Amino acid sequence: MHTWKQIRDREFGNLRPHRFSNRIKSRRVSDLELSNHKDFLSPHKGALNSLQVDLTEGRYLLSAAADASVAVFDVQRPTEYEAGGLISKHRCLFLVDKQHQLAHKYAVSSAVWYPVDTGLFITGSFDHHINVWDTNTTQVVVNFKMPGKVYRTAMSPLATSHMLVAAATEDVQVRLCDVASGAFAHTLSGHRDGVMSVEWSTSSEWVLMTGGCDGAIRFWDIRRAGCFLVLDQSRTQLGRRPSVLKRSITHKESSFKSSSAGQTTSAKVRVSQKKLPNGNGSRQVVIGRVPSKGSIKQRLHPGMLSTQDRATAHYGAVTGLKVTDDGSDSRLRLWDIESGCDTLVNFETVRLQTNKPIQLATSQDSTRVFVPCMRTVKAFDMWSGSTSATFRGHYECVNSCWFNEQDQELYTGGNDRQILVWSPARLISDEMEEGIAEDQDSWSN
Repeated sequence: MHTWKQIRDREFGNLRPHRFSNRIKSRRVSDLELSNHKDFLSPHKGALNSLQVDLTEGRYLLSAAADASVAVFDVQRPTEYEAGGLISKHRCLFLVDKQHQLAHKYAVSSAVWYPVDTGLFITGSFDHHINVWDTNTTQVVVNFKMPGKVYRTAMSPLATSHMLVAAATEDVQVRLCDVASGAFAHTLSGHRDGVMSVEWSTSSEWVLMTGGCDGAIRFWDIRRAGCFLVLDQSRTQLGRRPSVLKRSITHKESSFKSSSAGQTTSAKVRVSQKKLPNGNGSRQVVIGRVPSKGSIKQRLHPGMLSTQDRATAHYGAVTGLKVTDDGSDSRLRLWDIESGCDTLVNFETVRLQTNKPIQLATSQDSTRVFVPCMRTVKAFDMWSGSTSATFRGHYECVNSCWFNEQDQELYTGGNDRQILVWSPARLISDEMEEGIAEDQDSWSN
């Protein structure tokens, strides 16, 4: 009835379209439960390591597994129906496994869509290779040989000036692979141990975030040498950042979350979206000026200062990062990236896997973060830190989550080789029918 009332308010103009849409989506997210009407038939024979729905149509789910296989599902059009059409079964559209001539030899740790269309997807594997696949022909069009196991790959959803794949490997350097030329663009040096997680900014195509086994989370502007920010767990601020801060940092960024081996981090930023006059959309971070000979002064990135260069965001290896659109101690942390401070939101303690990267997800309005916690997935409220829901359905540890913003559905994959769908408990159409029925007169037919 609550939804029906909001529909009436919208009909009479008492509720603006944007607010109406957000309320409906928020309620659907809060009502997520294991779906009884949609089922993915997983062809994988190994643990699920990565899930992603394409960013253009929101229709095709890409999955990667430890048996060196990759599959693509259509989340909107079922393959078949059961129980009189009440349950939709989704079989994979195609599967690339070890029988394929160009398939990976070992576990596929990461699979991501090319952000512009679904014609390409990128896979990273423990066989030290990154492959760029043609979706239509299922053939490898570009291949990159890496110095070690590939833990994560990422492409910028905003990029118009480059086609770079950021690769996190067991090597200390982060490598940028250029899909257009088939060569390495350059490397990012700073971590003191392997890098297990990497994520691009959602507000600048030049900003990259990396998390390493050294416990450090670093921010890079790929056009410049050195990282420009290292998160420091000793720097804190209580709650949300004040509306006005006396600061010299005017870095443009959105929100950010990360997880660590034995520890999970969550970070969020609310920053002005105004671009600089030069149009690059990324602002300089001026930390200090060191006088040299004459009147010439040198500007230093914070990541190049010795004290900040050794700062850590976690005591354990950072095994996952997640950017949102508004901005091993088994803890969740909420970071303000602009100030580089831990906001001290008191998230409940969780148990996490420590031997492999995990994939976090956030709701469309960034009010909830979904975190794999052993055999369960927990949904945390962003600012209170409380657990809003716990999803139980997997028989073994969960490794990956992906939130489908178009349908407000959550997809999870784990060591039990299954892909589970978590859908809103009740559809809006059902409540609309109830509302219409209650709105009728007693003598209406």
